[in-house]
Amino acid sequence: MKILILGAGQVGTSVASALASENNDITVVDTDHQRLRDLAEKLDIRTVVGHASLPDVLAQAGAEETELLVAVTSSDEVNLIACQVAQHQFRTPTRVARLREAQYLDVAALADPEHSAVNAAISPEQLVCRHVERLIEYPGALQVLDFAEGRVQLVAVRAVPGGALVGHEIRELREHLPTGVDARVAAIFRKGRPVQPEGNTVIEVDDEVFFLAERKHILTVMAELRRVDARPARRLLIAGGGNIGRNLARSLEGRYSVKVLERSRERARGIAEDLLNSIVLVGDCADEDLLREENIDQTDVYCAMTNDDEANILSAMLAKRMGCPRVISLINRPSYAELVEGGSIDIAVSPQLVTLGALLAHIREGAPARVYSLRRGAAEAIEAVVRGDARTSRVIGRALDELELPPGTTIGGIVRGDKLLIAHHDVVIEPGDHVILFVMDKREMARVSALFQTGATWL
Repeated sequence: MKILILGAGQVGTSVASALASENNDITVVDTDHQRLRDLAEKLDIRTVVGHASLPDVLAQAGAEETELLVAVTSSDEVNLIACQVAQHQFRTPTRVARLREAQYLDVAALADPEHSAVNAAISPEQLVCRHVERLIEYPGALQVLDFAEGRVQLVAVRAVPGGALVGHEIRELREHLPTGVDARVAAIFRKGRPVQPEGNTVIEVDDEVFFLAERKHILTVMAELRRVDARPARRLLIAGGGNIGRNLARSLEGRYSVKVLERSRERARGIAEDLLNSIVLVGDCADEDLLREENIDQTDVYCAMTNDDEANILSAMLAKRMGCPRVISLINRPSYAELVEGGSIDIAVSPQLVTLGALLAHIREGAPARVYSLRRGAAEAIEAVVRGDARTSRVIGRALDELELPPGTTIGGIVRGDKLLIAHHDVVIEPGDHVILFVMDKREMARVSALFQTGATWL
């Protein structure tokens, strides 16, 4: 597929890296010559220097032959104009834009995707807020991913001493669960490396375990992998009153006791007028005296959501040292996230990886229903909806153990109607099934896609 990516920032670079490994013809446009040069040295792609919304630049980048345009520059206006030019002048079939301003998103949502300049709009702020909300909802979870419209979830937890299954084989999980509760361990990462989950695989302390279960059973399954010592969150402190911090507070203030800490007095005043039940404070998130005055040791979750990685890391580490049981930090640089997560900081949230999954769901060939980027982009969790019939499909009518899955790929479960079928070897795939796969090596995505696209389509 010929793909044109506008913007070589963190998100644009992540998208280019993900798609370049899948034999796509990719061109990236940006105004920063050095950034493009660095990107071209890492990836087998073409680059063009220029303003992404100018017709001449788009023509030079090959917009006439482009099948998919992904506009992810730092400017909403540039992204919108580029999509309009691509639609009207170059007849580009599919146009995806990153939009941060809520009013633009509202307009895009009301438009007919087939005739709008933007076929799909992605908001990083909304995606990050939803991601952090899930982490707060499930104390102890490292990631919480929704499938089948939220009926099923894939949750990552770190196995800790005292967990009922630590030191035991995976097959014993069903013996520990109450009647009517079922789950499947879809993947394990041990010291950063993937471990193929088999029935006789023993869960070890510090393993990062991904399991699949119905949403209503998530907490029950989590209790088998961790000590039951994580109380439900009630009191939250959000550092940073930007778009993410403000939206997160607005979404949570009806269910939790929320405080927002913002350095700018003027911005804090605007946030206080916008929120109904939250307390808005003015001050530095790294001010130890201020955190002590606000009883950080009695706060259940501290969320560092400023636009400064260093401030987020330092304030989260300070909050943890002062007694806050759980700290979540927004970190843009992947190298920083790798260094701090699991130590003084419980969870490092990467906006570009959260955004990448949503983008891939729209732009990957065949458009899967859900795509989540995991383990700093090394693995993916995918939801595929099977179409066709037994004559045209390579998967319909076949049991799971008959499928020729690429190495490192596992099927966690199948959602059929409102029911989750855990992926046992004799489960037979039927038309309309939502198949949830875990791909540990995303370089195998082309083979996974081919398996389900032959005689079937992604939703």
